[in-house]
Amino acid sequence: MTEPPTRPRTGPSTDPTTEAATESTTEPTTEPSVDLLADAADGDARVTRLRLDLAYDGTAFSGWARQPTLRTVQGVLEDALAVVLRTAAHGVPAPHVTVAGRTDAGVHARGQVAHVDVAPAVLEAARGRSAPTAEAALVSRLAGVLPADLVVHRVTAAAPGFDARFSALRRRYAYRICDDSAARDPLSRAHVLWRRRSLDVAAMDAAAGALVGRHDFAAYCKPREGATTIRTLERFSWSRPTEGADAGLVVATVQADAFCHSMVRALVGACVAVGEGRRPVAWTAELLAGRRRDAGAHVVAAHGLTLEEVGYPADDALAARAVQTRARREAHDVDATPGCC
Repeated sequence: MTEPPTRPRTGPSTDPTTEAATESTTEPTTEPSVDLLADAADGDARVTRLRLDLAYDGTAFSGWARQPTLRTVQGVLEDALAVVLRTAAHGVPAPHVTVAGRTDAGVHARGQVAHVDVAPAVLEAARGRSAPTAEAALVSRLAGVLPADLVVHRVTAAAPGFDARFSALRRRYAYRICDDSAARDPLSRAHVLWRRRSLDVAAMDAAAGALVGRHDFAAYCKPREGATTIRTLERFSWSRPTEGADAGLVVATVQADAFCHSMVRALVGACVAVGEGRRPVAWTAELLAGRRRDAGAHVVAAHGLTLEEVGYPADDALAARAVQTRARREAHDVDATPGCC
């Protein structure tokens, strides 16, 4: 397998083709006031909750979460928001952004969603004279401050009860692989994993389908103390498209209510082992049932992974969904048979 080039581990990078080689696991160092979050969720007039739809090339980012001395998506976005909202001049705390899915270093996003709470007076002051709305002004001003590898496409007033993380119903990722040396495109090398061996897509798809359902995915997650590994994998499939931008590639579509740490890339790694003939189709389900990590389920490189979409319920169901998501998943709340649903 040809590995992507390694990028520096510290400081910002100006080369958008450099690959991320580390994973970001550090939690943000600053948290918003609990009262402020509660006020926003309840529709309190003292704050306005904004929804941000954004995309980024994760190559030169050390993941989502803000970390000292490292260039992260959260850090760059929050710093840009502080500039355009002029929070220091207004004497209010710097913005804190909550995201739907905290991506690891090197992982990309096409359909990421986040929210930020802003005082109405601060938001209106950022509007200026020409923009039709304060939200439109933020989109325009952020475009002038953010680097080329991070784009905020839309800023809208969030519906009551909206929480970018906890209101989400599902996250959908795609993982792209090229297993044909004649089809390798150097211009897409930062977003596609290259493999030297041809992959059996039908076998990979069968192995993936056996994992769909609500299970304990401990065998496919990096453990974190106190964190549950029970997830509902709604869709996991493999295909080799013949048309469109992904024509000729081997593409995984992975959708779940949420994912634990490194879960998607471990699932992909297990299926690659099947696709290359190193493991039988039934092995992925056996691994799931064993609930133990196996070296054969190699966590593949981050750069082939892209967060494509985050799905939410109707506006009147956002608050209820957030409450439901916060409820801890229990060990007995799983499907009895892998692949049964």
